[in-house]
Amino acid sequence: MRRAFFSLLLRDLRLGTRVGGGAGMAVFFFLLVAVIVPLGIGPDLDLLALIASGMLWVGLLLASLLTLERLFQADFEDGSLDLLTMGELPLELVAFAKTLAHWLSTGLPLVLAAPLFGLLLNLDQASYGPMLLAALIGTPALSFLGGIGAALTVGIRRGGLLASLLVLPFHIPVLIFGVGAMSSDIPGLAAQQSLLLLSAITLGSLVVGPVAMAAALRANMQ
Repeated sequence: MRRAFFSLLLRDLRLGTRVGGGAGMAVFFFLLVAVIVPLGIGPDLDLLALIASGMLWVGLLLASLLTLERLFQADFEDGSLDLLTMGELPLELVAFAKTLAHWLSTGLPLVLAAPLFGLLLNLDQASYGPMLLAALIGTPALSFLGGIGAALTVGIRRGGLLASLLVLPFHIPVLIFGVGAMSSDIPGLAAQQSLLLLSAITLGSLVVGPVAMAAALRANMQ
């Protein structure tokens, strides 16, 4: 079972990192957000620094939503999902492996690119460390909560937009606590509380997400 899990994980990682797999598209979209916002704000660097943390998290959230449709749809269309359902791995572990691969190929590159894009948004230097920590903790929740929407809409033609609309309300707490954890205007204790709440959301999504995804996939494949 362990071998099957890692084989599926590596397979999805290869698919996610190849040309057109979604990772490059997400990072490029994140770059567009980081470039367009300063052009819209203008030369006011103080205002740009004030909204930088919020805009970085908005970029992370939207870039993550952009690749949700690829999570299960391709396997559903070519019949691979039926084979995975009948394999030795429980469907919950299949969903966990595929979503973990989605985060490793999409979420992690976004986290690594965030400091560079923070320069474009005039992010305060003191916020870089908290930003990386909050993004590393919070972005898995974006993938695992988003995977629920992807599983609910699998089989629906161009269901990516519907999946994004379904999961967006559940991403809002991640956005709020992610910004709170890295904001220099919030006292240290409050920022730590935001980070703890962000960790709780991520841990909850790691547990609930695969179970909900498996249930949605079973319902859509009947």
